[in-house]
Amino acid sequence: MLSNTFERRFLLLALFVRSSYAASSTASSSLGQPSPTPLGWVSPEYEWIFEFPLPIPPVKSVKTTYTNYSTGAVIDYYEVTIKPFEQQIYPNLNKTQLVGYDGISPGPTFEMTRGREAVVRFSNNALKENSVHVHGQYDRSPFDGWAADTTQSGQYKDYYYPNGQNARTLWYHDHAEFITANNAYFGQEGFYKISDAQENAIGLPSGNYDIPLALSAKYYNPDGSLLFTTNNNAGLWGDVIHVNGQPWPYLNVEPRKYRFRLLDASVSRTYSLSFAVDGLDGESISFNVVASDSVGLLSIPVETTTLMLAMGERYEIIVDFSSYSGKNITLRNARGVGENVDYAATDKIMRFVVGNKVTSQANNGNLPSTLRSVPFPPKRIEADKDFTFSRIGDEWLVNGEGFADIKHRILTRPPRGAVEIWNVHNGAGGGTHPVHIHLIDFQILSRTGGRGTVLPYEAAGLKDIVYLGPGESAQVIARYAPWDGVYMFHCHNLIHEDHDMLVAMNVTALAKWGYPPSTHFIDPMEPEFRPRPIIAVDFTEDAIQKKLAWLYSTDAYDHGQEDAVVSSLDACWSISTSAACGDAGGSTSAFTPQTTSFKTTFTTTPVSKSSSSKSTSTSGTY
Repeated sequence: MLSNTFERRFLLLALFVRSSYAASSTASSSLGQPSPTPLGWVSPEYEWIFEFPLPIPPVKSVKTTYTNYSTGAVIDYYEVTIKPFEQQIYPNLNKTQLVGYDGISPGPTFEMTRGREAVVRFSNNALKENSVHVHGQYDRSPFDGWAADTTQSGQYKDYYYPNGQNARTLWYHDHAEFITANNAYFGQEGFYKISDAQENAIGLPSGNYDIPLALSAKYYNPDGSLLFTTNNNAGLWGDVIHVNGQPWPYLNVEPRKYRFRLLDASVSRTYSLSFAVDGLDGESISFNVVASDSVGLLSIPVETTTLMLAMGERYEIIVDFSSYSGKNITLRNARGVGENVDYAATDKIMRFVVGNKVTSQANNGNLPSTLRSVPFPPKRIEADKDFTFSRIGDEWLVNGEGFADIKHRILTRPPRGAVEIWNVHNGAGGGTHPVHIHLIDFQILSRTGGRGTVLPYEAAGLKDIVYLGPGESAQVIARYAPWDGVYMFHCHNLIHEDHDMLVAMNVTALAKWGYPPSTHFIDPMEPEFRPRPIIAVDFTEDAIQKKLAWLYSTDAYDHGQEDAVVSSLDACWSISTSAACGDAGGSTSAFTPQTTSFKTTFTTTPVSKSSSSKSTSTSGTY
């Protein structure tokens, strides 16, 4: 039985959320507007702020590699087990029961090289089903973490990744339908990095000076266990701030430049971040934003003193500690941001303890004035689509539809390679909606209402999430490429996503370009790629090599020619007449149709269909 103190805390939380939510749905709210009076603590008070070091997730090792001796192509193979584990969060309370990739959270970091494909086998040894999404990667739809493509306890799934994009910070997390928030909250998330020669040539801080920082916020019960609550489906903001799984840690740094890869891995909390020198009346430190969600490096470094970060967003920043030897610097979080609920210590994130000695000057020079040429989509004027993210009753929906309605959850069918402008709106019911569109990178053209502007570090690159604060609308433009298939788009407030702000698009196959309807990889529930029972024989070296050879033979990613595919689509759509794209007798020589059937070329143990608490999705049903 909960203590009276805890019951009073939780009642206060419920009353506060109910009143603040009602107010937000009837009154205009904007980022930076003061929030209601903080509640103090919902969780037991955490008394060890800045007393424990920042954990750094380990790098995942390759288990084996497949080499195709005809083409020289290689596929690196990894194995990850999703399993329960315990972590001491409160030194004076019981250990917290969590579930993570390889039994840690964040999970191991994947360090990939552009153009070198990978297969990651995720085995589920947890109680709940899962679906793994590498957020920001151009995966074919059966490997993208479709919400209904769940791996049950005792099953594994092989995810085949192209790693064909330029250098960028991605992340992987659970995406199982209707329980994504729960699975992510209990630990299923981690970093996934892609590097390339262009990024390496710039000389950004690397090695020990390149640090991932995954921010999350959680509630705890009096016994140290996690408290999961949807707050009437409004959100789960959390009063205990974690970085890489540790509440309010510290990091020893040298007086030189560092690269930090920031990720908002929270279920519902957004952040407005700044660096302040302790003891100097909150003197702020300017820093440079050098990379964003999808596109990786921005066109130019963007200097700023604050950074807004919504759920799922990533930014890479360069912070120079050279003028602060012997000082402490606090990474702060502003109060009164959007519809966050503020608590006693949510205004601080972590501490940097600056030493007096630099052990290496490698990659510690000045940033170049130009980082790269960002491939912004071709300019257009007319908007093609409108999508409104609203609360209707107890559900959060997109244009009145959600994932549970199988017949209607595909809201749009952009032609493969087409450039489209979407208007996305934060509609009735308030809330903050970080809108994530799978498969593509987009440019944010405008933001109206609320903040009413595209922030400089948003404008300098491409994104896969657009942060929609209360009352805001945004216009985004993207080329829907490189692959056809069925993909999701949704709100990345995971409470909203699970209740039911998750829909889909079908990037249509183009028969006139040599891609007939029989093309593979369109259906995210194709049987041959579904999860399979964990049996020992499938994990032998011989079985793994055969599976990798079979996956390579499917030609999922045009055997590494992703750039050529994108270039061909660009060329077709850049010409005013459709004849150049194969219509009316036009040439299709730029395209290689993927029409070969391989349904019977690989056999293994039978596939068990996914179960779901809300939908009845089965193979072949979008």
